[in-house]
Amino acid sequence: MTDTDASMPQGEALLDAVGAAFARLRRRTMQAPVDPPSGPKDLKRNLVLNIVDEAAEADAEMTVGGLAEHLLVDPSVASRMVSDCISHGYLVRAASQQDGRRTVLHLTEEGTALLHRFRHQQRQAFDYITRDWPEAERLEFARLLLKYTDSTARLPAPGAGAARREGA
Repeated sequence: MTDTDASMPQGEALLDAVGAAFARLRRRTMQAPVDPPSGPKDLKRNLVLNIVDEAAEADAEMTVGGLAEHLLVDPSVASRMVSDCISHGYLVRAASQQDGRRTVLHLTEEGTALLHRFRHQQRQAFDYITRDWPEAERLEFARLLLKYTDSTARLPAPGAGAARREGA
């Protein structure tokens, strides 16, 4: 057992520690050295581009209002985030193919390239942070993290009522 293993909480304490770990995860991961370095707007742009990309992969349309629901922010905040991405050429607005009265968001080629850059940086951060881990642990953690993320698909859609969250 390593010193790190000896200091790890066990059982219920281990599960209780997950919340604090999530709070630190994004902030500390952003401190990992990546090339090119991440800028202050990169986190917001990454969130926006990933949500638009996930909607496209699911053959769904994403609006500014839908983005606000996904991010749990006020629509005006989401609108500013989208405007930033549009002004930098990462997103475009288009008429909905399902309802011509709605405007939906699409990634541009530049947006797709930036999303790939973000994902490459995240891989660099993962490699850097886990560089001293045995390869089997790195792969197992990656596998479990992907499994955890896949399980989030069962969560209620953004904007769903409390009854749905409670399984009613």
